[in-house]
Amino acid sequence: MKLINKSEISGGLLQEIESVIERGSDHHIFELIATRVEETGYRYCKEIRKTGSTDGMLRVQFRTVPDLCRALLRASCSTELLGDGRRSFQEFGYMVDCSRNAVPQIDTLKQLVKFLALMGYSYLGLYLEDTIEIEKEPYLGWMRGGYTKKEIKELVFFAEIFGIEIRPYVQTLAHLNQITRYEQYQEFIDTDDILLVGDERTYRFLDRYLQSVSEAFSSKKINIGMDEAHMVGLGKYLDQHGFRNRIDIMLEHLERVVKICRKYGLLPQMWSDMFFRLAYGGKYYVEGERKRVKVKIPKGLDLVYWDYYSTNETHYEEMIEMHQSMTDRLCFASGAWKWTGFAAQNRYSEEVGRAALHACQHQQISDVVVTGWGDDGGEASVFSVLPALFADARVAYKDRIEESAFYSLTAMPVHVFLSADLSNFDDGLLDLCEKRRNKKQTALKEESQTRLDEKTQKPICRNNTGKFLLYNDPFLGTFDSVAAEIPPEYYRKAAEVLQSAIQEYGDSTFLYLLQTQEALCRLLHHKAKLGLEIRRAYADKNRKELQMIAEEQLPEIIDETEEFYRRFRIQWRCENKAFGFEVQTMRLGGLTCRLKEVQEEIRQCLKKEVFYMEEVEAKALPFAYMEKYDMRTLVYNRWDHIVTPSVME
Repeated sequence: MKLINKSEISGGLLQEIESVIERGSDHHIFELIATRVEETGYRYCKEIRKTGSTDGMLRVQFRTVPDLCRALLRASCSTELLGDGRRSFQEFGYMVDCSRNAVPQIDTLKQLVKFLALMGYSYLGLYLEDTIEIEKEPYLGWMRGGYTKKEIKELVFFAEIFGIEIRPYVQTLAHLNQITRYEQYQEFIDTDDILLVGDERTYRFLDRYLQSVSEAFSSKKINIGMDEAHMVGLGKYLDQHGFRNRIDIMLEHLERVVKICRKYGLLPQMWSDMFFRLAYGGKYYVEGERKRVKVKIPKGLDLVYWDYYSTNETHYEEMIEMHQSMTDRLCFASGAWKWTGFAAQNRYSEEVGRAALHACQHQQISDVVVTGWGDDGGEASVFSVLPALFADARVAYKDRIEESAFYSLTAMPVHVFLSADLSNFDDGLLDLCEKRRNKKQTALKEESQTRLDEKTQKPICRNNTGKFLLYNDPFLGTFDSVAAEIPPEYYRKAAEVLQSAIQEYGDSTFLYLLQTQEALCRLLHHKAKLGLEIRRAYADKNRKELQMIAEEQLPEIIDETEEFYRRFRIQWRCENKAFGFEVQTMRLGGLTCRLKEVQEEIRQCLKKEVFYMEEVEAKALPFAYMEKYDMRTLVYNRWDHIVTPSVME
């Protein structure tokens, strides 16, 4: 669809989204008449008339620029003459994690802003712990890729074209672990990564911090964090003041932080878990319990209930009601699962998002954000969760936007984009992708998936096999018992699906994402069960098999590890600042060295008369980091625990 602007909307906006709109299935040339209205959402009407240089008019009524963008996206992908969507939430955003080593480039965030606007999101949050430069704090964000004020302002200016607000998400109590290594900050750390409440040095630091944030961002809305500070008051504070009720400690600190926010004209919100736990006896997820302690929330403070682990709508409704008994200023944070390794968990994220957002609609929550955390290294692509964000926006607008709109956004059908999740075991998704590749199924079902996986009739997979099987040691084999449950041909088939997608959609901006995942699946096809194969051959004293592993299989795995590293580095440099990737270099470089060591150990064993490898002689035990687990839903994301049971600190 081509548009000739006959409205007062920005020509720059249409220019920015032109390539997406023209990719749609409607090939008419329309004069665009766009009108702002008070009603939230959008309504459009196509008037076809074969006169002059155009095919007619596209009339759009909209409340916000993202509403307009979504209307244009939908209209460009539909032959229907009429369309409308009513956004359920006054504010609907996405938060990207910029603090787990992967700090997105400003150009990456600009591209994300464009996608978010076209899907109808109204704001983008940047989660910043120490990754922002603060005056008189040279070590805050040092060598971590921290954003400058100039960079933030550049992004804010660009986002204004799309009506997208850029909001800061910071920390003002806990989660400041990266600065604790510097002596100047250690003096006002209570314990772990928690600031020392009541110490004036804490508030001088927070004053400089919040002042710089207020100067960089034009938005007055700020999330001040304060989540998961479970040990507050139990370190230096305990030594100095003795034991005190943690509610009192939290409230005293919060009052000071809110006062600083007001000083700089900021409107604060904070994660709800600390207050909720204190009110409900230390628990965050409770059923039918009454508050044990009454908490007084400071006036003007919003609480954000965060939850991204359940697919049960009733669970969210009950938790929302319990939160509402604490405050009438409640927001909600769902999650797009990109924080468990190299690939996202889009299908599970869709299930979570559908249940959570439906509950928010029923409970009339006005501000909803989807979070995209990046735990343990920020390995997954910034864009890896676009299918989940697309699905969440579909729920938010209730407009049943066509699946082809996702193709307009990415130049890739949604099922092809979902294939980038296959490094995390999902046989239902693999079956779906193979059917689509073989043209046996022409479209995904409405809302993409059902409650149960169509193939297995089991819950949608939620695991990170792509990470823990990659780093599972071939001799130590912490995860070998889990690897044994993976079907032998799973990763070969996954790599073939991805290779086919690479060949068919080579023009997509996101080709590099598929290439990274194809390299990982190809590597996992040979490595996932390597430890099991070594132990089997060793137990059988099968020298021929061990020699084949050392001289044929391991060299191939080493080459594939290096190829995955190369592809992953390309992906990182496409999206993120250079800082932080040194961690991935050390991890994958360490894996390569370990594979070479395993190869040499086998060679030396085969040369000896006495058939002996000390690490393989040790008794293999089943995975036990968690006593009860299902391979389909096993998430274990700590690299330092995956690679070895030995001390890493």
